[in-house]
Amino acid sequence: MKTRQVKRLTLTMIAVMMMSLILPACGGKSDAADIVVIGGGGAGMSAAIEAHNLGAKVVLLEKMPMLGGNTARAEGGLNAAGTEYQKAQGIEDSPELHFEDTMKGGKNVNNPDLVKVLTDNAAESIQFLKKNGAELSEVGKAGGASVPRIHRPEGGEAAGNFMVIALKKKLEELNVDVRLQHSVTEIVTDKEGNVTGVKGADKEGKTFEIQAKAVILATGGFGANLDMVVKYNSDLEGFATTNAPGAQGDGIQLAEAVGAKLVDMKEIQIHPTTIPGEGVLITEGVRGDGAILVNQEGIRFTNELLTRDVVSKNILAQTDKIAYLIFNDELRGTLKATDTYFEMGLVEEGQTIAELAGKINVDAAVLEQTVHRYSEFKEAGVDEDFQRDDMRLDFKKGNYYAIKVTPGIHHTMGGVMINTQAQVLNEAGNAIANLYAAGEVTGGVHGANRLGGNALADITTFGRIAAQEAVKSLD
Repeated sequence: MKTRQVKRLTLTMIAVMMMSLILPACGGKSDAADIVVIGGGGAGMSAAIEAHNLGAKVVLLEKMPMLGGNTARAEGGLNAAGTEYQKAQGIEDSPELHFEDTMKGGKNVNNPDLVKVLTDNAAESIQFLKKNGAELSEVGKAGGASVPRIHRPEGGEAAGNFMVIALKKKLEELNVDVRLQHSVTEIVTDKEGNVTGVKGADKEGKTFEIQAKAVILATGGFGANLDMVVKYNSDLEGFATTNAPGAQGDGIQLAEAVGAKLVDMKEIQIHPTTIPGEGVLITEGVRGDGAILVNQEGIRFTNELLTRDVVSKNILAQTDKIAYLIFNDELRGTLKATDTYFEMGLVEEGQTIAELAGKINVDAAVLEQTVHRYSEFKEAGVDEDFQRDDMRLDFKKGNYYAIKVTPGIHHTMGGVMINTQAQVLNEAGNAIANLYAAGEVTGGVHGANRLGGNALADITTFGRIAAQEAVKSLD
């Protein structure tokens, strides 16, 4: 009798071992973590690093073959007030002024509580990035800002990719469990509606399930899902997009499926300076560092440092809905981000204004008069035409350059509703237990219009906060 029992036990053990070998091959892999972060852009990477450093076991899932998302395409920089870099340059700024600019830029549609969290904590995000290999030590000015506060790498390199490279390296150093080409298809909840993990599939279609004590949504917006864009704002049909292909809004749909409330979904930003038909973004820094905008007639038509929505509207009112960014060697020498535009063949150039005018089919005499008039304003310190308060170029020396631009879909301000602890809220306004969100997947921070420089501040700041709050919940 005992012999038969031993044989049955042995056969059972063999069967279990065989099943453990078979299951991963046909899908159904299951494991566990303290925190699962969905999305490997700036918000997700910031959250994963912060949570790991606070002692949590983290798994970061990214559906694309590489990390970065829209962050890798961000050109300008990160807005923060009261930083050591501003103080070193004698720039007087404060979180309160940053708050006022952000609310005004967002047409007061923003959730003021979320804005206050952003502006009070953005300077700490600058320090977080510095500690993790992405020092943003150069300060410039972007549209809608009262003072220079957009922080970028020394030399004016595009800030987003600079951050992505550094944070990716830090994830590798920390040995954080990062899984690429892993798409989440479901946020799992228990009978009470508490989030308990995620389900999904890898690039080979094998399913997986990860049990988690908390989940952080950091999947970005929906700016590359043009059907979804048109669903919420039909006026944007036919526009090109600056967004990375992964910005499809799937995280918003995942959150909706577990009862999350959405906010500001119709608020979709078009960026004023993208390449017509291409969706290639020209950084805010080109205007911020001194470039002017002229139309096809060679005439300046706007204050270049107004908010993105206003500058975009003004460009769309011009002939063929296009404009030209005009700058010279002085700007090229100080803004490294422009190197890429030259390498891509996006820039026309001339040794004189007249020669440049010929390259872009603009009346040379008119363009010369426009640039000369602006130079006089710069010398006098007063822009009599459009009241621009920061004129950095006098255009007295060449070479001269022009980039043809038009507005393109850039940022989706709407998304999942969160509170100041980055908890996702349901339709009743209550937190969905164990579910957090950060970055462009959320709504409420930017209102009706996002200021340039506030996206990188948003993803880094709320990514860190989501991680901090999720780790607190583990106890």
